[in-house]
Amino acid sequence: MPRVLIVDDEENIRLVLRTLLRKHGYEVETATSGEDALARFESIAPEFVITDVRMSGMSGIELVQALGARGELAGHTDPGTSGAVVIVMSAYGSVELALEAMKAGAYDYVQKPFKQDEVLLALKKAEEREQLRREVKALKDEVKAQSRFEELLGKSAAMKKVFHVIDRAAEHRATVMIQGESGTGKELVARALHRRSPRANKPFVAVNCGAIPAGLLESELFGHKRGAFTDASSDRAGLFETAHEGTLFLDEVGEMPQPLQVKLLRVLQEGSLRRLGETKDREVDVRVVAATVRDLATEVAEGRFREDLFYRLNVLPLVVPPLRDRREDIPMLAEHFIERNNVRMKTKVRGLTANALKRLLAYGFPGNVRELENLIERAMVLADGEMLDEHDLPDKVIKEPSPLEMVLSSDDLSVKKATHAIEATLIKRALLKTGGNRTAAAKLLEISHRALLYKLKDYNIR
Repeated sequence: MPRVLIVDDEENIRLVLRTLLRKHGYEVETATSGEDALARFESIAPEFVITDVRMSGMSGIELVQALGARGELAGHTDPGTSGAVVIVMSAYGSVELALEAMKAGAYDYVQKPFKQDEVLLALKKAEEREQLRREVKALKDEVKAQSRFEELLGKSAAMKKVFHVIDRAAEHRATVMIQGESGTGKELVARALHRRSPRANKPFVAVNCGAIPAGLLESELFGHKRGAFTDASSDRAGLFETAHEGTLFLDEVGEMPQPLQVKLLRVLQEGSLRRLGETKDREVDVRVVAATVRDLATEVAEGRFREDLFYRLNVLPLVVPPLRDRREDIPMLAEHFIERNNVRMKTKVRGLTANALKRLLAYGFPGNVRELENLIERAMVLADGEMLDEHDLPDKVIKEPSPLEMVLSSDDLSVKKATHAIEATLIKRALLKTGGNRTAAAKLLEISHRALLYKLKDYNIR
């Protein structure tokens, strides 16, 4: 039975409502004041609260505000908020107070002296609203679950392709080469591969090959024997041995110096390594996942990366798309970062306004998902309200993009459109620099005056 808490300082009102609601199948508890209701609220755990607006001591409005502050009020705007639904009662002439209570989070109000049918109808509407809210939340959770792949989020076709490759590649030992721009989540992809593989209960070890000095990287990867070099005061296992039977993630593998590339190739081919200073080999069973922002095929062609190592690493290539190529994932990612930061920062941001979301969808995100994450955190720190608005975003996001920026940040690879955008941008700059003098602008642009006039008309520049 739905549980209802009646809060009123008049005994006869409590008695009438308790009798009425029990008769219609509700479980009823009563409280004589707002303070009494708050003190017993957790133990009663009501689904609905019917409270008077005017009471001695704590008012009905203050009760609603207190429940909201404690997170025990079901929000009428956020389907994910749990708690009680509040209906307030107001005497004739105090409708303004009832409306104020609704602004604070109450769902509905009935006017005193009330008719029994009005109270029952208000409760019925509240029950239907709660049922709808639960259904919306269930659907929302289902969509989120379908769009989540380990720690990766995305519902775009580009990300679904990534998820499919991870799923198929995870069960095999073959080396995976992850390519993608900085900030796209290459390490998350590597971790997803590991967690879905038969090696999931074994170590996952990550190393950034570009962050460790070349002289130390060999010792870091393969280990060393005591006395192998000046600071080698004891025997030390390398990361390959640490990752035995698990996964070793070589991030920025394109930064690895060529002498070390030879030793890495040997480990991949033979499944054994030799620590620095030792003469015997040690067998290792490691699944290697590599990642790079570089075009390794070009690096091979220009002699900076070994061709045989490239083919050994590039058995299963996997390209992580930049955020600008999967803009439909931005709302979901932004919501995820808001929810996570609310827990970490103890904030109560509910989401993005339509204008803020519009700005994010139009922005190019050169830093990809990492930039979006940092941008959301910054906005939450600076935000005044419960919704992140466009004025909470940095200037680079809210400024209107130039035609050239719009072309370059889109998925359109038309050279013709890009050329037009560049020409229009340069013409506007030249006219601005010459104060609108078209003859001088044409000289700066190194085109004829007649060609400039044609382009001004063609690009609708005035």
